[in-house]
Amino acid sequence: MILKYTVDKEVSGKTVKHILKTKMKLSGRLIKKLKYQSKILCNRNPVRINVAVSQDDIIEVDLDVEEADESVVPQDIPIDIIYEDESLIVINKKPGIVVHPTSIQPDGTLANAVSFYLQSKGIKKKIRPVIRLDRDTSGIIIFAKDSFSQNILIKQMNDRSFLKEYIGVVHGIVNPGSGVIDMPISRMPGSIIKRQISRGGSPSLTHYNAIECLNNATVLKFRLETGRTHQIRVHCQAIGHSLIGDTLYPQLPDFNTNNVLISSGCKDTCVSGNNTGISGNNSCFHISKIIKRQALHSYRVVFVHPYSGRTLELTAPIPDDITRAVEILRK
Repeated sequence: MILKYTVDKEVSGKTVKHILKTKMKLSGRLIKKLKYQSKILCNRNPVRINVAVSQDDIIEVDLDVEEADESVVPQDIPIDIIYEDESLIVINKKPGIVVHPTSIQPDGTLANAVSFYLQSKGIKKKIRPVIRLDRDTSGIIIFAKDSFSQNILIKQMNDRSFLKEYIGVVHGIVNPGSGVIDMPISRMPGSIIKRQISRGGSPSLTHYNAIECLNNATVLKFRLETGRTHQIRVHCQAIGHSLIGDTLYPQLPDFNTNNVLISSGCKDTCVSGNNTGISGNNSCFHISKIIKRQALHSYRVVFVHPYSGRTLELTAPIPDDITRAVEILRK
């Protein structure tokens, strides 16, 4: 990918480095890498980054930098690609697969699969996840093919212009049917994985809207303003409506909802779900019979493409296990 900038009156006389950082939004690390590979040009000629430029000069950056990523071993694992271009690859992640290698699971991850896919195309790139999902959460994952795209998309997330929407099925009938859960989240003491609601935690905002009321369960649409680890799962448990199938943040019996904070003018308490099972048609379904993971799916993203500047909207279809769970809970 070639990134271009025509020098205007405002930055005439400034250095190439200044323009790369302020106008082209390149990180210092990327600038250093591009410099050593002679990927920075002024008027089609290689240029040192400390050189001053004049109005109407054209700065070009070739972002097609070959990179080795020895930390991720390529593995032939099938992936469901929703969208791909020169800077992004968007995947519909299946439940049960980890996004990136860890000390506990060094391989068999989505990153290993993407590395193999890129290698098969002759593309030597580091694996740069922009969106991460829990092992058992399905849906949209974005990988950037270069650090520029990754940085631009992360900035959009930080300024909350990047839209992320999820579909989930929770215990109980949620009342009110829409609102904003505003509760700070922190790591739970003594746990590497688990999170909790904490006054000293990071600000966390989750918008929700009820799509359908089922048999003692509700289908909710979530929109995240922040992206804390396990945010939706922790917030759902905190309001007394854990996600169906969530074993890390299960439905709590006799949950006291008096301290639930729901903004947007609503401070009604919520109705707790049934902790033992879901009844329907004179039968009792244990949760594990309905779905074997938390019923949560990242189904829609809307963001501005880092190169073209156009708005990109992508969706991932609801997976079969959540669809079946909803059908059972309708009865």
